[in-house]
Order: sequence, then structure tokens, then C-alpha cells
Amino acid sequence: MAPQRFHEQFDQIQRSMPDVPLAMGPDDSAEFFYEKGVVLARDGAEARVVEEAVRTHFTESTGLTSDQVRRAGPETNRSGITRIRVGDPGQGDRGGDRAVAGALRAVREAEGRAGHRLVSRNHVVSIAVNACPGDEPVPARHTQPPNPAAAEADHDADTAVRVLVIDTGLMRDYRSYPLLAHTQGDGQIKETDDDGVLQQYVGHGTFIAGLVAAVAPNTDVTVRNTLNDAGAVLESEFGEKLFEAVDRDGWPDVISLSAGTSNGRTDGLLGLDAFMRELRTQRTLLVAAAGNNASATPFWPAAYADLPEYRDVVLSVGALRSDGEFGACFSNHGPWVKVYAPGERLTSSLTGFDTPVPYVYQHSTYDACRYGFTYACTCEHPRHAGMLSDGTGKAEPNRVMFEGLAHWSGTSFATPVVAGLVASHMTAHKETDPRAARRQLLAANTGFAEVRGAHVPALRPPTWRAVPVVQRSVGA
Repeated sequence: MAPQRFHEQFDQIQRSMPDVPLAMGPDDSAEFFYEKGVVLARDGAEARVVEEAVRTHFTESTGLTSDQVRRAGPETNRSGITRIRVGDPGQGDRGGDRAVAGALRAVREAEGRAGHRLVSRNHVVSIAVNACPGDEPVPARHTQPPNPAAAEADHDADTAVRVLVIDTGLMRDYRSYPLLAHTQGDGQIKETDDDGVLQQYVGHGTFIAGLVAAVAPNTDVTVRNTLNDAGAVLESEFGEKLFEAVDRDGWPDVISLSAGTSNGRTDGLLGLDAFMRELRTQRTLLVAAAGNNASATPFWPAAYADLPEYRDVVLSVGALRSDGEFGACFSNHGPWVKVYAPGERLTSSLTGFDTPVPYVYQHSTYDACRYGFTYACTCEHPRHAGMLSDGTGKAEPNRVMFEGLAHWSGTSFATPVVAGLVASHMTAHKETDPRAARRQLLAANTGFAEVRGAHVPALRPPTWRAVPVVQRSVGA
């Protein structure tokens, strides 16, 4: 049974996609969301194989007739993916879609003959947050400096490293934050609701841009609002949107991506296949968040870092807790996570500094860490009550005011720290190849941390300040 926090986030994303019926996968578990009634296949011959296999082998229990299996829309171009309708999206509930599960089973024999995957669920790719409530920001005082603080380096337009942030858009007054002077890109389409309250996730991209600029001042950061709808997009659209982002300004040196999904597999996302193959032919380095599921299950596209053909192309990033010595309770982990960086209670710009803006918490903290950690983690501290968590509508959610800086936690924010460290290494060593910079940075690194009993590489910016953790007794 998926935890309450996962159901709350499901509701949040479903509201941002009102015309796309969603289900939890694989069976009401806290792994991923996907589109009901639809599967994905590659365009052309493979899509035809999938359609025929589903028509031939579908059981009567799905309620389908052969003429119901059809293309759900026109074939795409660059991403090379076709959506195939295999069921009625109005059937069933959020706990799963039997028609989609049946379609996946129906194609297994054809996949065996082909020797590779032919079909996939249409997953929701979202900002790297899951069942831990450490994804909502906390106001920071004006007297508190950013953490990491701004490194001492000049910006040189001729040598600046180009970093592309794929996320939510920039807040309208982001330029009032000095570190973002060399940042450009898309604005957030809608920052507040009709009552003037900040919507969830809207400052995510601005916060990330501020972290990149703090760690690596000699960068030209571009933010694209690819994840403008509550930080989520369907897999079938994501590859195309990534192509659009790099086409606008050309391939950058580094892409910082704090979004993804698990899919229960070890061979990547079908909807990203074309983009990842094109990325491999470029010189761009993709730095991707490992996700906040507290799980060893591969989270894509970060987990491409563990596939032989992508080890120099993708760098997957997990999060350390605020003291930098151990993994954060929420961070995904495992051999596919190649490096860890501070990702708990970092400080950056959420909004600009022109006008204070209110925010109402959506999720309540827990009484203790839901993963069993004994330090005062983001699951339980700082305490707040959320609008979505009450269920009865009677509890009063906590309301705060943001006036620029915020504390925020997640592998979402460890990721731009590492992207910034790669860019900083490029500047310091006059290295023009970001993938070479990645190899050099990791080879020279002497920092390590403990994550789930494993000794793992850890990158800590020189300007980052460790914050001691408070230990709780078990059961307290």
C-alpha cells in the first residue's frame, strides 16, 4: 500500500494533468505514476508488432475488443515514440490499470524474439521528490548567507561554462538575487494561485540556478520550464521537450536535471531512448538527481550512469545529510548512484527580493523519520501541518512568508551542486570537455561518506557549511 505522502503527491500531479487519467505502479505501490489505458512503443515496425501482439493475446478480462487497440495520437518525430491505446482510461482506479498490465504481458513473447524491449508504460517523469516531505521549502532569514556560499571567482563571458537547467521556470523577480545576474531562460508561467499564494514547486528552478551560480560563478545558466506543470511531464512528451530545450540554444556543456522516475527495469526509459542516443554523440554531460525514494531501485535518467555506454555521459547524484558525513534519509542509493553531495537544508533563492510572498504547506511532517533514521531529518523537522495531509479539511495548514532565500532539501539540490563543481573544475583547469572534467574531478576526489553502510564518493563544495545533526533516540 502506498504511503499517505505518495497519495498526496499523486493528487497534486493529477490536478496539474486533469485530462490525463493516472494510476500508481506497479500495483498501488510507491514506485511511479503512469498514464492509464496507454502503452508506448517505438514508431514504425515495432509499434505495429505491439499492436498486433496486444490484439492477438489480450484476455477477455480486460474488456477490450480488437478494434479498441489503436494509436492514441500521431506518431512523434524526434523522440520516435508512439502512444497506443490498449484500454479505457476511465476504468479502474488509481491503484493500477489491468489493461496496461495485460498489454505488457501480451508483448513478452514478441520481445523475446526481438531480443529487446518493445513496450512500456507511459510513466510520469517528475521533480525528484517522492514520499518524504522534505520537498517543501522553509523560509531563511535575510541575515543568513547562501549555503553553499558564493565562491570567489569572476564571470568571464568568453570562458563561462554553459549550464542548462531543465526544471520549472524562473521567478519573475529572480534578477534581484545578485548570484543570478548571468542567468536567463523561461519564466514561471503562473507563480501564485488566485489568492496570491505560491504554488507548489514554482521556485524549484530558481533555487537550483542559484546553487549552480554559487558553486560556479563563471557560468552562464539557462533555465527552461520543461516541468512547469507541478514539476511533472509524461514520458511520451519528455524526450521531445528535452530536444526542444537543447535546440533553442545548442547543446550546453552541462545539463542539470532534477527529475526522473523509476520503472521497475534496468534498461532505461523507452521515451528517452532517442534523446539519450543523441546525447551520447555530443560532448554534453548530463548531471541527474538519483531521486528521493530512499530506495536502491534505479531512477531514470540518473541510472543511465551505470550502463556501460553512458558512464562518461551521465553522472548520477545522491544527497548527503546536513553534516555531510552520511546519506540523507530520503536519498536513493546503490551502485548506480555514482557520487553524493550535500542535499539537506541547502540555502538559495526561492523568489526574488522585491515582494514577500505567502506559501501554504501542502504536506505534514511525520512524528518520526518514516525510514527509521534516528537523526532529526526532514521527515520530522521543522514541524508543519499541510493542506493535503489532513483529509478532513478541518486542520489549519501552516502558512509562511518568503522574502528571497529559503532552505530546501532533496537530491534535486545535490544535483546542481555537483553540476556547479564540474563547471568550476572546467574553469580552474581550463578544461573545455565536461566529460573529461567529470573524470578528473572524481579521480582527484578524496572525500567520502557513509550511505547505507557503503563507503561512497562525496563532493563537498569549499564554500558549503556543514550543520551538525541532532540525534533522536529510537522510538522517541
